[in-house]
Amino acid sequence: MGNRVIHFEITGSNGPALNKFYGDLFDWSINTDNPMNYGTIAPQGENAIGGGIGQTPDGGHGWVTFYVETDDVGAYLKKAESLGGSILMGPDDVMEGLTIGLFTDPEGHVVGLTNPQQA
Repeated sequence: MGNRVIHFEITGSNGPALNKFYGDLFDWSINTDNPMNYGTIAPQGENAIGGGIGQTPDGGHGWVTFYVETDDVGAYLKKAESLGGSILMGPDDVMEGLTIGLFTDPEGHVVGLTNPQQA
């Protein structure tokens, strides 16, 4: 069985405005009560995935992406690079128990990687 998609993300130069836009558009309850003011969206039903909306670290151009769960973010970043992709970020520990990385595929699409979360 392959790795599963577990999270989506929308980022841009104005995180609060994006949170308002998507919250109003899809009637999502978005929680930004965290040190990064990153908007988290709970899964909206059975078999759905949750997501997040936030500001890019440098305030620049954002992306829409999905995150794939893997047991070794660094190894998969290197594998993506060996297959023609480019590493954008990581692996980075963004909080205790959470490691992420970002890469682009050969056509420039941004894809995220994350480790399995402990319940």
